Amino acid sequence: MKRILLVFILAAAVMYGILHGNLWRNNFYWLPPTAVERRNALDTCFLKPAFESLLGIPCRRCIVVGNGGVLRNKTLGEKIDSYDVIIRMNNGPVIGYEEDVGRRTTFRLSYPESIFSDPIHYDPNTTVVLIVFKPRDLKWLWEILGGQKISVKGFWKKPALNMIYKSSQIRILDPSITRKTAYEWLHFPTRFPKKEKPKHPTTGLIAITLAFHICHEVHLAGFKYDFTDRNSSLHYYGNETMSQMMQNEYHNITAEQKFLKKLIDKNFVVNLT
Repeated sequence: MKRILLVFILAAAVMYGILHGNLWRNNFYWLPPTAVERRNALDTCFLKPAFESLLGIPCRRCIVVGNGGVLRNKTLGEKIDSYDVIIRMNNGPVIGYEEDVGRRTTFRLSYPESIFSDPIHYDPNTTVVLIVFKPRDLKWLWEILGGQKISVKGFWKKPALNMIYKSSQIRILDPSITRKTAYEWLHFPTRFPKKEKPKHPTTGLIAITLAFHICHEVHLAGFKYDFTDRNSSLHYYGNETMSQMMQNEYHNITAEQKFLKKLIDKNFVVNLT
């Protein structure tokens, strides 16, 4: 009996040593801070997201695809499509731009003024995440899903008047994601002077915040703006130029670009462009 017990204890000790060694080599949480080096993202995901079981993927590699003109002629489409989760935003089209931006979309973050309304852009495999900036946005969703007459009053531009997605494809973004982006990341004041228009984060930065909550690895593409050339392309599609963005009073693009640079410099994200 003693021999059996001794063999059991020894076997347990060996198993513990093997498991402990594997954890030390492979698990980020066992590594001392001085020993942590960024590993090849294609091989290892070692940062656990807050909602680990959301998509049921053990190691979730995500890319957030911005709409910046920097994506033009980069032929990153195939690379972008290789990620587990692909997050896009607003009405950045895929059709006609597949070589540069890819074909797949897992999540598309939008608000009433920026959501697709042309059925040509419908994707049955996309989940649309509605960003609520104002109470009117929720009323719009209620009206458009209920087939009611939509009032366009209270929007900064005409919102979508028809929904091309099925109701089962639509989610509402947790407001805490937007709040974290605005107040914890960009340090916006909770109140702005009456003479100053209130600032809110861009959809792109909110999408990155979401990615940090559901992804192990976060990569970016299309998030660089050229402030030195007012005539440079604002988006990878269309003819808008940087002059339109520089005149925008609702965003603080300079603050966002500085924050993104910190994320990249500290290796919290990988920037493909």
